[in-house]
Amino acid sequence: MIRLEHLTKIFGHPTSGFVAVDDINLDLPAGEICVLLGPSGCGKTTTMKMINRLIQPTSGKVFIDGKDTSAIDPIELRRSIGYVIQQIGLFPNKTIADNICIVPDLLGWDRKKSRTRAEELLELVGMQPDLFLKRYPKELSGGQQQRVGVLRALAADPPVMLMDEPFGAIDPINREVIQDEFLKMQQAIRKTIIFVSHDLDEAVKMADKIAIFRSGKLEQYASPDELLAKPANSFIENFLGSDRALKRLRLVRVCDAMLTTFDSVRRDDPIVAARDMMHRSGLPAVLVVNPDGVAEAVIKKEMAGHASGSVADHLGPVTASVSVNADLRNAVALMFAHDMPVLPCIDDAGKLKGVMTYRSIVANLAGGDEA
Repeated sequence: MIRLEHLTKIFGHPTSGFVAVDDINLDLPAGEICVLLGPSGCGKTTTMKMINRLIQPTSGKVFIDGKDTSAIDPIELRRSIGYVIQQIGLFPNKTIADNICIVPDLLGWDRKKSRTRAEELLELVGMQPDLFLKRYPKELSGGQQQRVGVLRALAADPPVMLMDEPFGAIDPINREVIQDEFLKMQQAIRKTIIFVSHDLDEAVKMADKIAIFRSGKLEQYASPDELLAKPANSFIENFLGSDRALKRLRLVRVCDAMLTTFDSVRRDDPIVAARDMMHRSGLPAVLVVNPDGVAEAVIKKEMAGHASGSVADHLGPVTASVSVNADLRNAVALMFAHDMPVLPCIDDAGKLKGVMTYRSIVANLAGGDEA
């Protein structure tokens, strides 16, 4: 959907000026998000602004859906591309409805159609139209204003969106909420998005592809998982940080890393059976599962010790479990917070589908199978 071919921008004289963007080639399929990352002054924002020709390229081409954008009138081009900026830029003298409908109004949409579109978009981000359509920006919180800024970019249903650090000015709690809302929305609308960010964690969370720039050059273009697992050079390795393996936790779902074959016991089993299972598996705990397939308790190694009797005499509570649809970051946080070295992985009905262990997580991040 978006293709950059030898895209270059030189400020000043073509042969002696400052090379801000140096021969960039990039291909982003339809419906995906590409986050541009890199140090300040690396060329990421300049690259994005050349896509809608807010900055004119010195050389090279930008294609959107196979069309050379240099052959399209710049005003027409910009009206066909959604654009979201960090400062939001809502018009203070216009209602939320009028702010959202800026581009549809410029395009001559029927007023009823455009306002219906505004209502639909507000509902999409959990803002009740009857409460917000007639309000003014000053009556909204910063997070709500940011949502409206995103909706304004979506109002004319553009196939492409450009986002310049859109969530950077929002506090961390609201930023997470808005990012989650945006990703849910993206699953439904599937826009093709170029997204400038300075936040690696945000990029890993939001992107289908990440492009890392340095001094105007594109150093690596890859999926978040590939980037974190196989940085192309020492610059990228240093840029990603020594904790890049931990950042990969966000990218792996529990259902893809959990152990689906595991030992468990019942309440009326002898405690020696649990002790033998832990000795055989090397795990520090074993789950107690009831006939309905629910993990109702846990036996830890220190509980079993040299104990005798039945499992029921030595039970410990299951203080945490994780959804099979969660990511490994959530699983690890629960394991640490609740001291659960064997964490139950459950479906929506609460049925046990697998277990998560520290070894299974390490094995998954290493790309191998647990021994």
